[in-house]
Amino acid sequence: MRITNVAFAPGHAAFYFDDQAAIKAGAKQDGFMYRGQPDTLGFEAVRQGGEAVTILLQLENGLWAQGDCAAVQYSGAAGRDPLFTAEKFIPLLEQSLKPVLMGLDVATFRPNAMRFDQLDIAGAPLHTAVRYGVSQALLDASALASRRQKYEVICDEWGLPVNAHPLELFGQSGDDRYNAVDKMIMRGVAALPHGLINNIPQKLGRTGGKLSEYVTWLAQRIITQRSDVDYEPKLHIDVYGTIGNIFDNDVVKMADYLCDLEKRATPFELYIEGPGDAGSKDGQITLLGNLCVALKAKGSRVKIVADEWCNTLTDVVDFVDARCCDMVQIKTPDLGSIHNTVDAVLYCKKNGVEAYQGGTCNETDISARACLHAAFAARPDRVLVKPGMGFDEGMTIVANEMSRIMTTLKAKEAAHVDQPLQTV
Repeated sequence: MRITNVAFAPGHAAFYFDDQAAIKAGAKQDGFMYRGQPDTLGFEAVRQGGEAVTILLQLENGLWAQGDCAAVQYSGAAGRDPLFTAEKFIPLLEQSLKPVLMGLDVATFRPNAMRFDQLDIAGAPLHTAVRYGVSQALLDASALASRRQKYEVICDEWGLPVNAHPLELFGQSGDDRYNAVDKMIMRGVAALPHGLINNIPQKLGRTGGKLSEYVTWLAQRIITQRSDVDYEPKLHIDVYGTIGNIFDNDVVKMADYLCDLEKRATPFELYIEGPGDAGSKDGQITLLGNLCVALKAKGSRVKIVADEWCNTLTDVVDFVDARCCDMVQIKTPDLGSIHNTVDAVLYCKKNGVEAYQGGTCNETDISARACLHAAFAARPDRVLVKPGMGFDEGMTIVANEMSRIMTTLKAKEAAHVDQPLQTV
């Protein structure tokens, strides 16, 4: 089955591009906007509307496959690719990508995904957002051409068994970190609330006091509001390096502070994402590794999650091999082609490091559903509810897609359609 037509549609992402450097430097919020000048190259404002581009591939059978190019909220930060806008990239896609896609045989996904992930245009690789979008479209095309679901394509090509059990979902609160927690408790998500602790004076506190108070509230809120006493979600909070900022990346002081948060989080398990930012990949591996050692020396069970400077599949492998963290966020748009996400999850699992298949609020419904199929095949320990910062919208997209997958899987098995799928 070959591609007979290619088109590119500009669209909206579900959140906004934020200049992380400017926000960390103290840019003040004014309503939903930020005051001040941007610090990161390519930004026209500290916060600006997120954009996406849908890649549409028409097949010989007349069906259209689709995938969405999308980039993370904090584009251009910590070694990531720069800002992605439709106006800038669609002409490039028309000129350079469309001719390569035309006539392509989509019978298999993985070789095609690898080819476009490594494709050079004018001596440079494609933007990660483009590699992300084209891989989703190629996965959809292979599924449509073979009358399989996308997760089935991945399971078949990677030799993975189909696991019919639900995945553990992780809710993202955005700045509405109190009301969103109540929503997450009602929905029974496995991990919460993310928290978006990306500013010291407003969210962390100059000595960490504001986050300490929040963790105390969070644990008590779950206890008092849960309808099932057996509901014990994991607490996962992303602090964007700000704890390191207030303690000058002194791992002993950071560990002391995290031990206090751990007590406040009782009886719930605590994960802290991005506790510090060392400013480079090698520095980050060293910083996180030393922090883990300091925590273990204090008898702490706080789990450290790598995010900043862990952008590519190679980065994930290096962080895992260094044993510098308990969990890695596999930030799907930053890895480019979605086959890298599958490989990253499997590498983490093989080597005893927890895999968190994340991404960004600044994605789309199409990319979120494609990622859910990848996760259903590779089975990470945690899957981000996305896109958007409102929680409800992402929960509808991700949880409902998972429900549809499980329901159709059971229906196919019950009806003995074609060949019964192996389940575990």
